[in-house]
Amino acid sequence: MEGKLKDHGYRATTGRKAILDVLTNTKKHLSAEDIYLKAHSDYLSIGLASVYRTLEILVNVGIVHKFNFRDRIARYELIKETNGKGSHHHLICTVCHKIIDYEDFVDEELALLKQTEKHLSKKYNFKIINHMTQYFGLCEECIKKEE
Repeated sequence: MEGKLKDHGYRATTGRKAILDVLTNTKKHLSAEDIYLKAHSDYLSIGLASVYRTLEILVNVGIVHKFNFRDRIARYELIKETNGKGSHHHLICTVCHKIIDYEDFVDEELALLKQTEKHLSKKYNFKIINHMTQYFGLCEECIKKEE
């Protein structure tokens, strides 16, 4: 990841390393404020504005995904694939905003999506480089509360 930063003209500063460390050691989709609180506990001189700036850099460089789920809070997640072009799939509860990453049926979905991308690219003369799949509905806990 540090090499990717340097390839794009950015230094791997201590603050950037702290933010990457937070993202590396979580399975959650963290907001900038969440990342700031975790990074600040180990790196006291980091500021919230620096976290926002660094996250935008990491998104632009292709190290981090930025998600805007319907709760209007941007959330961030480290891209696991080294080429930055991995598929990403979520189930999102529209009530409690719980986010579930899933890997079931991803191979089957990818086959269908590749065919869809091929047709869309041809029809609209558009080069697709990535996609994100998100399903919105109710999580198990919210379904139980409705009953």
